[in-house]
Amino acid sequence: MTENYYKWHSPHLDRDFEMLVFGDGGFPLILFPTSMGRYYESKDRGLIDAISWFIDNKRVKVYCPDGIDILSWYNKQASPAERAHNHNRYDAVILNEVIPRAVRETGYERVAVAGCSFGGYHAANFAFRHPEKVSYLFSMSGLFDIRMRTDGYYDDNVYYNNPMDYMPENAHPALWRMGIVLGSAERDVSRHQNEQFSGILHDKQIQHWLDVRPNSVHDWPVWREMLPHYLSLLKS
Repeated sequence: MTENYYKWHSPHLDRDFEMLVFGDGGFPLILFPTSMGRYYESKDRGLIDAISWFIDNKRVKVYCPDGIDILSWYNKQASPAERAHNHNRYDAVILNEVIPRAVRETGYERVAVAGCSFGGYHAANFAFRHPEKVSYLFSMSGLFDIRMRTDGYYDDNVYYNNPMDYMPENAHPALWRMGIVLGSAERDVSRHQNEQFSGILHDKQIQHWLDVRPNSVHDWPVWREMLPHYLSLLKS
């Protein structure tokens, strides 16, 4: 498959930013890394190979942006306020630098977003903050409550990056046209959060699929099974 590496100076982070892109055409998929993962993680962990049929047949073009968790939510050297601020800068990179490239290169107006574990948080948070930009959300063993990373601190930046808090009041009409899958596993450490968040979506009458895989745990083998299944649901 076609693989391209990009590196540029991000004005929103004021530092270099890296990304791998796989494929020559198809629906744009933004695939986030797990906690403190890098742009090459999905390739190294076999997730790209697991969806190679969709890439080779131009069903999807996959964008794997770098992560900056070490500067944001996982940065214990920074105050919680700074962690949230840095995540907002990352959100701006995805919104203003990655998404426009994906839209321009594929010709689609909106994208799909996906991620595993903490990458599922990134995908879900971006989708729910910017639903007008997102057609599909595939969260695999994702997290929806960021307060575990803020040491008890709370402000507007935390609130608006915490889907468990802001989604009950989120009334953006694009939410009701988004294809949403919350993937989890029978023995998944994030299963309770997925079930709880599914309840929030159910209360808002937002259609979605809570997919709890039997005899599975929070790990790459189940995610490599999930993502090809979810991509088969894409409609042009």
